[in-house]
Amino acid sequence: MEKIKIGIIICDRYKTCSGGKCFRSFQNREGAFELYDGQEAEIAGFTTCGGCPGGNIEYAPEEMKKNGVTHVHFATGFLVGYPPCPYMEYFKNFITEKYGMKVVFGTHPIPQKYYLTHCHLNTWDTPMLERAIDLTTTDEQTRLSYD
Repeated sequence: MEKIKIGIIICDRYKTCSGGKCFRSFQNREGAFELYDGQEAEIAGFTTCGGCPGGNIEYAPEEMKKNGVTHVHFATGFLVGYPPCPYMEYFKNFITEKYGMKVVFGTHPIPQKYYLTHCHLNTWDTPMLERAIDLTTTDEQTRLSYD
């Protein structure tokens, strides 16, 4: 089986993020990275969306693809920001159509503090967002470990 190469795109609001939770969850195959449990995979790209409305989305996947990336993850920050990114579904469709890459919503498990706030706000009570958070909700103990 060929090694899976993953690119991560983070929301520009978090452009100073060092990626610690994303890299930890990849190493532990937690959250959305559980998809690769038992498979050989590596993170081969990490960048921001470029800020609203995602100016870097047009170019970053092309560069990632040149470096062998086949799977793009939108970091969990897209899902837990206040508000969640309003463009991520469009970004997913664009990257899939233009570059033929698989796009996954989320990276690390949603931290419990964000999970509780968004549940109380009913933030994710749309079919699209319910699907988007699916891989990152995990269990309470894991969410707490990402607080």
